[in-house]
Amino acid sequence: MSSSETTFPRPADLLAALPFASHLGIALHEAGSDRTVGSLPWSPEACTVGGALHGGALMALADSVGAVCAYLNLPAGAGTSTVESKTNFLRPVTGGRVHATARPLHVGRTLIVVQTDLKDDEDRLVGQTTQTQIVLAAKDAAGD
Repeated sequence: MSSSETTFPRPADLLAALPFASHLGIALHEAGSDRTVGSLPWSPEACTVGGALHGGALMALADSVGAVCAYLNLPAGAGTSTVESKTNFLRPVTGGRVHATARPLHVGRTLIVVQTDLKDDEDRLVGQTTQTQIVLAAKDAAGD
């Protein structure tokens, strides 16, 4: 099957596998191996001083959307887990939604590197995350 014929799981099904992301209110809008898109609404419960969305919430959004992107680049039967993540915060988010777009930078046999851009409702870059995901063989993914 060519990549143009590949059928990916529905975003709602992928999000169901990430209960923490669902708990935070993260939505997954588009899911593909070349681009995965999600968002998180601002809420007072997820804020720090001054009503700014907490960096941990932003990182959880980036990690969740990036992990789905990595997952969709795995060989059949493999799993993945984040082994490294670096985020640069560029401006506060004090309302609206944060929109995450993840794209693979490198897809290898043992590692997948994903970059996720975080933007506000005005399309301003508020953060950028680069994460490395390990490719877990089928027996590793099952906990063996």
